[in-house]
Amino acid sequence: MTTKYQQFGEKGESIAVNCLKKQGYRIIELNYRTKLGEIDIIAKQGKTLVFIEVKARKSSRFGRPELAVTPKKQRKISMVALYYLKSTKQNNAKARFDVVAINLAKAKERPSIKIIKNAFELAYK
Repeated sequence: MTTKYQQFGEKGESIAVNCLKKQGYRIIELNYRTKLGEIDIIAKQGKTLVFIEVKARKSSRFGRPELAVTPKKQRKISMVALYYLKSTKQNNAKARFDVVAINLAKAKERPSIKIIKNAFELAYK
């Protein structure tokens, strides 16, 4: 049974996938999980492999969604990305980290979606 938080997360990821596809991203993996953690979306844009974190908010009470991708979260995503690159033998692939920030504050309006390319650098320390 999925919780309301999981359902909200799935809704955010679905919105992100649709938006990314319109921007020319080709989705490779959704919810890539390892013992190290999870990456919401792995995609390709051109020849670049893109590791994407999706953050959605219903209100601005806790700040903008993209601010939730803290340095600790960046390190976790980086570790999972390195694991993915190694396990798929793509160690030399051109890669970057993007964040999709979604604001769903006004339910009757279209969500505000922001794709932040190169949102952070590889962080593993």
